[in-house]
Amino acid sequence: MKNNENILNHFLKDAFDLKSHLIEFLPIKPKNLNDFLNSAKMELANLHPGDNSLNCSKFYEEMVGDKHLADLAAWHISSKDYIVNTLKLQQKFSKNLVLDFGGGIGTHSLANAMSHNVEHVFFVDINKTNRDFVEFRAEKLGLRKKISFYKSISEINIMKFDSIICLDVLEHLPDPASQIEIFHEIMSDNSVAILNWYFYKGENNEYPFHIDDYQIVNKFFEILQRKFVEIFHPILITTRTYKKFC
Repeated sequence: MKNNENILNHFLKDAFDLKSHLIEFLPIKPKNLNDFLNSAKMELANLHPGDNSLNCSKFYEEMVGDKHLADLAAWHISSKDYIVNTLKLQQKFSKNLVLDFGGGIGTHSLANAMSHNVEHVFFVDINKTNRDFVEFRAEKLGLRKKISFYKSISEINIMKFDSIICLDVLEHLPDPASQIEIFHEIMSDNSVAILNWYFYKGENNEYPFHIDDYQIVNKFFEILQRKFVEIFHPILITTRTYKKFC
């Protein structure tokens, strides 16, 4: 396994070979890749009807196709300097058995699998394209034995996780409070959850798939403050770390 500095440098160099993985997996011609990535965010937003009538799971499981993969890839390539700080946070807290919930294109699962502090990563994502792509990436990077892939947490035969990663996911769920209650149940007293959220549709509805309903968001924060205690970390990012309170 790589040491921490090598993991960060590898990500900053090429996002863990992300472009080459996209070209081979999709497949797509190298000359067309940049246009494909540049149009990803708008094309994904255009798939959404623009209100909350659409079932979130159905949208991400059945409708997005490779548009979601492209949108995530564009973000991870253009925002490496920011995302690398979440990898630093993982290096501080991730250990042993790690759950990556809504793992997307696999950046955080792959980084955890590279770490000597992590025994195994359980990658969960409802989108089959994402699961297949991350499995493909793990094979390419020689990490396949350290990562297993699931559509839901219920498929995993593990009672407790030592670390939970859930990034850029909670704002997409119809009931994020229920999800962090599930996290609470599968954490031991020594477990750490690494979470972030963005309950905002944007000034011009550029994030139509985000939840911003006051009652839903208020319930989320009530559960968070009742059942979790924040662990301070000095990294200037929106991602936060938590342990169980009760």
